[in-house]
Amino acid sequence: MADPSSYRPRPGEIPDSPGVYRFRDEHRRVIYVGKAKSLRQRLANYFQDLANLHPRTRTMVTTAASVEWTVVSTEVEALQLEYSWIKEYDPRFNVKYRDDKSYPYLAVTMNEEFPRVQVMRGQKKKGVRYFGPYGHAWAIRDTVDLLLRVFPVRTCSAGVFKNAARTGRPCLLGYIGKCSAPCVGRITPDDHWDLADEFCDFMAGRTGTYLRRLERQMAEAAEEMEYERAARLRDDIGALKKAMEKSAVVLADATDADLIAVAEDELEAAVQIFHVRGGRVRGQRGWVTDKVEEITTGALVEHALQQLYGEESGDAVPKEVLVPALPDPVEPVQQWLTERRGSGVSLRIPQRGDKKALMETVQRNAQQALVLHKTKRASDLTTRSRALEEIAEALDLDSAPLRIECYDISHLQGDDVVASMVVFEDGLARKSEYRRFQIKGFEGQDDVRSMHEVITRRFRRYLAEKEKTGEWADGEDLTDGDRPTTGADTTENGAAPTHGPAPTHGPALADEPALTDGPALKDDDGRPKRFAYPPQLVVVDGGQPQVAAAQRALDDLGIDDIAVCGLAKRLEEVWLPREDDPVVLPRTSEGLYLLQRVRDEAHRFAITYQRAKRAKRFRSSPLDDVPGLGETRKQALIKHFGSVKKLRSATIDQICEVPGIGRKTAETVAVALAGATPAAPAVNTATGEIMDDDDGAPETTADAPGEPVSAGTPDERRGQER
Repeated sequence: MADPSSYRPRPGEIPDSPGVYRFRDEHRRVIYVGKAKSLRQRLANYFQDLANLHPRTRTMVTTAASVEWTVVSTEVEALQLEYSWIKEYDPRFNVKYRDDKSYPYLAVTMNEEFPRVQVMRGQKKKGVRYFGPYGHAWAIRDTVDLLLRVFPVRTCSAGVFKNAARTGRPCLLGYIGKCSAPCVGRITPDDHWDLADEFCDFMAGRTGTYLRRLERQMAEAAEEMEYERAARLRDDIGALKKAMEKSAVVLADATDADLIAVAEDELEAAVQIFHVRGGRVRGQRGWVTDKVEEITTGALVEHALQQLYGEESGDAVPKEVLVPALPDPVEPVQQWLTERRGSGVSLRIPQRGDKKALMETVQRNAQQALVLHKTKRASDLTTRSRALEEIAEALDLDSAPLRIECYDISHLQGDDVVASMVVFEDGLARKSEYRRFQIKGFEGQDDVRSMHEVITRRFRRYLAEKEKTGEWADGEDLTDGDRPTTGADTTENGAAPTHGPAPTHGPALADEPALTDGPALKDDDGRPKRFAYPPQLVVVDGGQPQVAAAQRALDDLGIDDIAVCGLAKRLEEVWLPREDDPVVLPRTSEGLYLLQRVRDEAHRFAITYQRAKRAKRFRSSPLDDVPGLGETRKQALIKHFGSVKKLRSATIDQICEVPGIGRKTAETVAVALAGATPAAPAVNTATGEIMDDDDGAPETTADAPGEPVSAGTPDERRGQER
């Protein structure tokens, strides 16, 4: 625990101007980002008597080891930079609204030649129009099913679409009139795109135009005594009205607005958002956050606006945003929203009428969400705290292990040996810091040696980061192969901090394989997804040998402040280094349950990676090693000849007949295939039949009936996996 006075800036050193500041801990990890109209006045609030600070603010300033800031020109720039750094660094003490689930959206992929209507979750993609969010995916499917009568837009996946185009037969929806069947050319790409655009207009709330048009067409058909056509149009009108009735009218003037309500207590706050489009509630979502410091309702609203609209632009930002309290000052936030929309945005508190009544409904939802969250969390916090205390007591640790890392080795009969690292903080999985390793130090199956290699590589990175940030003790050094190389000093966003050391950038360690889970390791100080943050406890999946290997790796690196234990699967015993007998926790122990969850998560993560590597190896082809031959031309070659076997027997002139293949490329392909060893005959494990590859299938595939006998049956393979 640091004393804030040890890193407090000297009087007069902080500028009296707008800016953004960052607190860092002893490992140079950014733990808090804030903005201020006056940096001098704002930062002075953090360096007062600790007894006067909010409990969580006190925890933050005592966890921090330094503070730095960046001066900007305007408050709008400060707002934008604060949002960028919160997204970049993911500071642990910042207000972060956490969705309790991934909300589904109705999405229309207008960026494709034939737009598709589908359910989408997660991060939004460019060129895709989104409607929602909805509470349930089935609600989207019900709405789409009704609208496809009038707007028969494509809903099938890319694979189904390509298969229908190849066979010349549409899917069932094409036969029953709920798809215009662009896959078989029943509608041109331009006409189908216009149809999808009309679908989007209807979903955006412009419903009157289409209803009036259909009613006019129905009347004309009745006058001309085309009663069957008139009946179909009548049913279409009914379907549209039924879809509209699913979201009741709440604002009579067809307003486009977002309503944000906040319910809070001293420690937490719940936010509820209603998305109103065309006067109807089109979506609802909610968040809950911890309050790190004494923060006003207006400041909570400002953070919610950043979360909602930080990645949005255009019509995704409504003309009107109704809130329970305005940020102080409100002008920079309103200007920021206007810039994101491209036109004026009204940010205000509703005072009377339907909008105030609807805001009261949103407020009640927020209050209920906070009560429900606190009911759930009270139990969760108590259980997790008890589990960490039990682990600390059983392993004789000085304090509860707030950060636990667990490692597991996975392979299939010694092939594709990989390892996983999972991270739990405060008893909860922190998936953004999971890592995967390929074992490359040796060939074959040796779990103990693999564990030693992984622990060595992980903590060698940790020591390299300590050396780079100046935490490495004088007189100690790393080997030349482990020393990172740093480039010229630069700062984020091109702005140099006016206090504190400038961050440095450099390449990842050359002797380490690239990590394939999540973004690559970065050398910019403060980012959380890296190896620079040490655990209090290392857990390995295994017994005495694996624990001894992990401890030996730490001893070789000179690390003596990290505890190690292992959890053996057979009897769920906890093994400690240099101990002949295991620690046996009661079966009802919350600490044992937490260790089991950590171990099982590491095993799941490792075996998922191992299976992916094995599947990729089985799908490999001799064409993969041909330099300059991309995926498109590989597919063209296989499509032309039918299989790699037939391609191998083709002449150079025959290969040149494939569109896009020149003579030089054809010669390269012929030489590569001539030097490649033909795959062994595949055998159907169910019938014993030797399969030939003349049907155009790859020569070796992981999931095809003709899998090589040596791999065993699916049940046998699962039994052989570690």
